Amino acid sequence: MSYVDVNGLSLYYEEHGESTGASTATPLILLHGGFGTGDMFGPVLAGLAENRRVITADLQGHGRTADIGRPLRFETMATDIAGLITHLGLPRADVLGYSLGGGTALRLAIQHPDLVRRLVIASNPAKRDGWYPEVRANFDQMGRHLAEPFKQSPMYAVYEKVAPRVADWPVLLDKVGDLTRQDYDWTGNVPAITAPVMLVYGDADSISTEHITEFYRLLGGGLRDGNWDGSTRPASRLAIMPGRVHTDLLEAPGLAAAVVSFLDTETLVPPPMGMPG
Repeated sequence: MSYVDVNGLSLYYEEHGESTGASTATPLILLHGGFGTGDMFGPVLAGLAENRRVITADLQGHGRTADIGRPLRFETMATDIAGLITHLGLPRADVLGYSLGGGTALRLAIQHPDLVRRLVIASNPAKRDGWYPEVRANFDQMGRHLAEPFKQSPMYAVYEKVAPRVADWPVLLDKVGDLTRQDYDWTGNVPAITAPVMLVYGDADSISTEHITEFYRLLGGGLRDGNWDGSTRPASRLAIMPGRVHTDLLEAPGLAAAVVSFLDTETLVPPPMGMPG
C-alpha cells in the first residue's frame, strides 16, 4: 500500500502477486470503474496475480486518492498512470481498464504508446455515442443533487470507508457527471494504437453491440475469416461474457483466464500448421 506524487496528485496504489522478480510476465496495472477503487477487481485479482505482478491504482478523487483542484478527465488520469509506470521503473506495462478505467487505459495507449505492451478494455466505448442512449441520459443527470440518495448505495459504503475526505462525496458526483457529459470520439486514434488490444463486454452491456463491432473492426478484427490455421487472425481479441451486464462484468467466470491467455500468448497470430489429416 503506497502513494506516489504525480502531476500534483497523491496517487494511491497497491501491489499484488509475484513481485520478487521470479516471474518473467510483464506487470499488469488495473484501473477501476467510476466511484470504485482498486478493490473492485477482487473477483478476478487472484487469477490475474497468480504468476505476475499486479498493481491496482485508485484514480483521481476515488478511493484512497484524494481529489485535487482540476476537472476529472480521461486524458489527465492517463497522464497520472503514465507517471505511476515511470515511478515503478517499468519500461512498459500491461493495462486493464474497466468502464471509467477503460477510458483512462485507452487514452494511456493513445498518449503514451511506448508505456503499454498490451491493453485490455473492459466495458467502455471508444466514443460517447457508443453508450446506449438511456445510459447517456443517466450521465446527463449525474451530480451532487444525488449525493444523499447515493449514500444508500454500495459505492458510497466503500467510499465512506476509505476516502481521505469523505466530505468530497458530492464533489466526486459533480466531477464524474461533468466527465461523462463530455462528448468524445477517439475512433480516429484507435487504428494507430500499437499495442495488441483485447475488448471485453457483457452480452447485455451498456455499450451497444453496433459500437462493439465498430471498435473491434477499427482494431483489425472482424474484417475477414481467420483462416483454418488462424494465420489471418488479428492481433487483437474480442471476448463477450455471457449473461453479464455492465455492473457485474468483473464477476464473470472465465474472465481472468481469458485475460491471462491474451497477456501470456507470445504471438497472437499462430504459425501455419500442417494440413489436417
